Amino acid sequence: MHEKITLDMLTQESVSVRAQRYTVIDGVEYEIGEPHRKAYVNSTAGRAAVEAELPEAQRNAIMAVWGDTPTVVESTE
Repeated sequence: MHEKITLDMLTQESVSVRAQRYTVIDGVEYEIGEPHRKAYVNSTAGRAAVEAELPEAQRNAIMAVWGDTPTVVESTE
């Protein structure tokens, strides 16, 4: 079993991440279950979540677009 992670709608403010598990039986790839989606915003907390939860390739792609500083201010309420 393996998982494919896709970045959808990657902008300077946010990204939607889709994760889907697959298995290969007799050379044919089959999806397992429903895909999981999670959105991240380019805030301090969102950047920390990306670093903690995603593999290096996806982190690097997101940070290449997001740059070095957050663009979304978190609510203090």
